[in-house]
Amino acid sequence: MTRKILVTAALPYANGHIHLGHLVEYIQTDIWVRFQKLRGNLCAFLCADDTHGTAIMMRARQEGRSEDALIADMRDAHLRDFTRFDVAFDNYGSTNSPENLALCGEIWSSLRHAGLVVEEDVTQLFDVEAGTFLADRFVKGICPKCGSADQYGDNCDKCGATYSPSDLKNPVSTLSGSIPELRSAKHLFVRIETLHDFLNEWTQDGEHLQPEVANYLKGHFLQDPLRDWDVSRPAPYFGFPIPDSPGNYWYVWFDAPIGYMASLAEWCQRHGESFDDWWPRGADAETRGAEIHHFIGKDITYFHTLFWPAMLKAAGFKLPRQVHIHGFLTVDGEKMSKSKGTFVRASTYVKHLDPAFLRYFYASKLSAKLDDLDMNLDEFADKVNSDLVGKVVNLASRSARFVQPTGLSPIYPEDGGLFAQAAAEGEAIASAYDHLDYNTAMRLVMGLADRANKYIDEQAPWTLKKDPSQAGRLRDICTVTLNLFRQLAVYLAPVLPRLAEQAGELLHSPIRHWSDAQTPLAGTPVGEFQHMLKRVDKAQVLKMIEESREEAPGQATLASAPGATTSPPATDGPEALAAEPLAATCTFDDFAKVDMRVARVVAAEDLAESNKLLRLTLSLGGDDRRNVFAGIKGVYEPASLVGRLVILCANLAPRKMKFGVSEGMVLAAGPGGKDIFILAPDSGAVPGQRVH
Repeated sequence: MTRKILVTAALPYANGHIHLGHLVEYIQTDIWVRFQKLRGNLCAFLCADDTHGTAIMMRARQEGRSEDALIADMRDAHLRDFTRFDVAFDNYGSTNSPENLALCGEIWSSLRHAGLVVEEDVTQLFDVEAGTFLADRFVKGICPKCGSADQYGDNCDKCGATYSPSDLKNPVSTLSGSIPELRSAKHLFVRIETLHDFLNEWTQDGEHLQPEVANYLKGHFLQDPLRDWDVSRPAPYFGFPIPDSPGNYWYVWFDAPIGYMASLAEWCQRHGESFDDWWPRGADAETRGAEIHHFIGKDITYFHTLFWPAMLKAAGFKLPRQVHIHGFLTVDGEKMSKSKGTFVRASTYVKHLDPAFLRYFYASKLSAKLDDLDMNLDEFADKVNSDLVGKVVNLASRSARFVQPTGLSPIYPEDGGLFAQAAAEGEAIASAYDHLDYNTAMRLVMGLADRANKYIDEQAPWTLKKDPSQAGRLRDICTVTLNLFRQLAVYLAPVLPRLAEQAGELLHSPIRHWSDAQTPLAGTPVGEFQHMLKRVDKAQVLKMIEESREEAPGQATLASAPGATTSPPATDGPEALAAEPLAATCTFDDFAKVDMRVARVVAAEDLAESNKLLRLTLSLGGDDRRNVFAGIKGVYEPASLVGRLVILCANLAPRKMKFGVSEGMVLAAGPGGKDIFILAPDSGAVPGQRVH
């Protein structure tokens, strides 16, 4: 029976470019959608840019243009990146669309009618420098539950606790690096505790969520009353104004998931479909319409498994069939790092490597569990070279040229049961795809590739080519080999759509259905073999890493200082200083390489083990933080430095010290001793700003 499936991937935020971590989800989802379509199911793949919020507003101000212009440019950039990686959406919308505004109003009215909306005074952190209240994700500090540092204002990624930004210890604005102050304003809340029983049943019934997700929700949220959900933000804010609450805007997390529905509305309008036939509403909604499948990362579990079902339930819309949640990407066993060049943008990757490599590598690692996916760079190169080039493409490259003049044998030859065995594996591979167990699917496919390569190695068509009397046998062996190759191309088509297209062109038989792997080709022409996939050059991987290191926000390399300021060693006075020999001269071009940036001191700590050093935590704006050791102990009290703007040499090579790694150099002047004066920019400077 044909399934009707509506699939969404989380909406990328319009304030940043797509990187390899993002692509885990979009590739995972695209593979599943392509598989469903190959199986003959009716499947719509929807997404949109998430465009609202304080960060968009602040960036537009800094760049001197409108929010609309900014989000339009980012949408184009996102779509370019997705297209390069063969992520094929059926519709890609925007949360700033008329369709989304209309649906937000419709759902809001339902929440109001159900009596779920209440108004309360909220004391919230306010960034005086930026002139705006701070959304949860624009505050960082120490978790009030477990004490972990550098945690966002909504939840802790160490212990999983949720809290308000004002609960953080030592909060700092990620917009300006300043220390925010508390201010009060009216906010609107949705009382989802009213739906506690429903949410408990929906999350714990074993149908909609992975078991570990259900257990997480039960242990962290559902065992206590659910706190009211703050769904408004006061002006100034870039978003949709709330029609019945002047001066307030819907919080980005209210209108973002509704963006899934808005994208569907756009797709329906373009294709003459009925929205209600796909995402129905009403008492019988659960028995009608499409299966709804959301794909998300584990960092937004709370919103998609509690708030979103509560909104849909209150508004009477059909609920998701499943929310599929994946883990994070690590590189070489560590969190992606700008300083190490492993925080790689999609646009940087495609300059150096084939996107097909990444699609296959991710597929070989992904399962239905929440485990993080590690991209070991050596394993990445070796796996692609071994599996795709050495096993799959190898079959076509070693056989196609021998039968191009004649085409395939008119009757499929005896092959010892190889084709039939591979055809029988089709349902096991399909089941693995359907259950998001891509790792198993890839292992099964490569098992078939091993058998096929053993066959061609044993038959050695390149040897038969030398004997004209073996022409018939040569044709038969190549017919078998190319059919085994085509089966692999069918089974890999969800992962490697371009390879499937190339296989179809080579054998004059396009791959359109999963069932194409069940019947061998015979008597058909064979085209000239064209290059399909080349080996991964590890030198290109290293170039990609180097370029990513140079592109890190703030400048090329995240720097590390030698543990002191630019002031000279302590001396007995100016005379001793004058006796110091001058350093070797440098050219203007050498000096131009020094990248000086404004930074704000967000923390300062005395090092008991050192007579000279203080440990400083510096913010260059956004998420860019630096750990720097400065030789100013006894000159400046640590507490007096917090909140102060300084000038940082930001591209100094990292230096490992016994106290930790130093990532920059605070610039200072003076003869030394007690006479060390930290250079300070003008009071109007902004963290991250370059100093000329």
